[in-house]
Amino acid sequence: MYFDALTTAAVADECRSLLIGGHVQQVVQVDDLTVGLEIYAHHKRHYLIASADRKHSRVSLTATKPRRGVDTPLPLLLLMRKYVRGGQIVDLRQPPFERILSLEIAHPEEPVTLVVEAMGRHANIILVGADGIVMDAVKRVGPRLSRVRPILPGDDYLPPPPQEKLDPADVTELRLREMLDDAPPSHPLWRTLVNGIRGISPLLAREIVYRATGQIATQVTEISRVTPVLDAFHGLISHLWDHEWQPSVGLEEGSVAAFAPYLLTHYAEREAVDTTSAAIERYTDALQSDPYASAKAGVRSALDAARKQVATKRQALERQLIPEGDLEHLRRCGEMILAYAHTLGPRATELEAQFDFDEPPLRIKLDPDRTAVENAQAYFARYEKAKSATAEIPELLARTDLERAYLAQLSTDLDLASNRPQIDEVKSALVEAGYGRLSRGPKPQRGQPLRVVTDGGMVIWVGRTARQNHQVTFRMADPDDLWLHAVDVPGAHVVIKSGGQPIPEDVLRHAASLAGYYSASRGEASVLVAYTPRRYVRAIRNAEAGMVTYRNEQTIRISPSSESDR
Repeated sequence: MYFDALTTAAVADECRSLLIGGHVQQVVQVDDLTVGLEIYAHHKRHYLIASADRKHSRVSLTATKPRRGVDTPLPLLLLMRKYVRGGQIVDLRQPPFERILSLEIAHPEEPVTLVVEAMGRHANIILVGADGIVMDAVKRVGPRLSRVRPILPGDDYLPPPPQEKLDPADVTELRLREMLDDAPPSHPLWRTLVNGIRGISPLLAREIVYRATGQIATQVTEISRVTPVLDAFHGLISHLWDHEWQPSVGLEEGSVAAFAPYLLTHYAEREAVDTTSAAIERYTDALQSDPYASAKAGVRSALDAARKQVATKRQALERQLIPEGDLEHLRRCGEMILAYAHTLGPRATELEAQFDFDEPPLRIKLDPDRTAVENAQAYFARYEKAKSATAEIPELLARTDLERAYLAQLSTDLDLASNRPQIDEVKSALVEAGYGRLSRGPKPQRGQPLRVVTDGGMVIWVGRTARQNHQVTFRMADPDDLWLHAVDVPGAHVVIKSGGQPIPEDVLRHAASLAGYYSASRGEASVLVAYTPRRYVRAIRNAEAGMVTYRNEQTIRISPSSESDR
């Protein structure tokens, strides 16, 4: 998604002109991560859509009335119906150079703020009370998911921490020259801008480079004068100050491939659009016209069913976990029955015994048809059975977590599939793992890993499915080759065939950008990628193909890109 800080500013301007003073008449939940508002302002109905989808996060006006797309509303929607519907929009704010839009809403119940954080993988929609406390969010983020910034009802709302990059308002010729001097000479100029300046997306950076040099593949070493780059940068950033936008869409073979609040001159085909929101809508409409959407739909349905099945199995296992204190109680009951057996009369139903003088006496239920010894043996048997089951459950939970991770990998494979063989391969892998049935027909055609040859002649292999990941890592890579993978997300195994030789910085970054592109974080501005010699990568025992552990890794943060971006 091309929703960046500049786009957020353009949408904010559009919303201010149309929605300030308007009343929210309706709130609907379009899907699990998307809400829509109907707002009556200036004698006209307007529709606002906000999505926290990691790939298509956005907030914009839409010409089409949002429709309810789920049967069971989220808790957030219920709160929005109470505190947003019927309220008046009194202000819209955007923190400088951030992909965040806050709607200030005056409501009879309580003034609230609806915060839309259109930040890719970290996107969220959060309702905040007048006291600054989070009321709820479309994505609840606990401390286990984020120690830095949990988002839960009752927590203080804290904005995302600012990026450690140069503020666009502080970019001067001297600062820009320092930035280029610190970058690797063969590093693409547009990536250097993304890595060094806040709020600069890959799309905006490419536009800056194209306007300054006439091409988007310009490298840092090719820049002798920074003035043209600075002029192009200021020419585009100036829209933030003068609020004069030039929305457009970039076309590839007649289809919308990108949108921006400025003219996309680096696209050979482009069209001006009346508003930035309209440009976003044209792009999202084009996304929904995926030629393989119908082919993916059936596999997606089977994947969703499998993931639900595994989640249910895990919940059942968690319910079987018996706390250590309950286990100890069963053993203690057996011991106490034996200790006090001489006090029990025939057909006794309960024993009251003092185990710890600092605690209340134990009340132990007895079977009147059993002797004291038989009752004690029954408690010991329950103790041994529960102890044995509890000992097995952690291993079963670990296996279940591997299943969940593998299904997440297959889900990413399906998302990134660009042809029918790749879709069929996901379907086949799903069936081989024991989920669903394969329809009759020819055996699925298996694709091969992507082979990339660098300018210096080094070969990079990229696995684009779980099976290819196994092939790349354990059949094509030697122990001294370098292995890469996006951190904490499903994605490609990437191998640089180095033979233990030193790897140039530009080759490492090239391979890392491919690892980011062929991962669940493809839509992010930057991705953290781990790399380590292949000898430190191990297949997980009894797990499906492509499931590995690794150690001795280092990391690099990189902007994801495909070969066509270079």
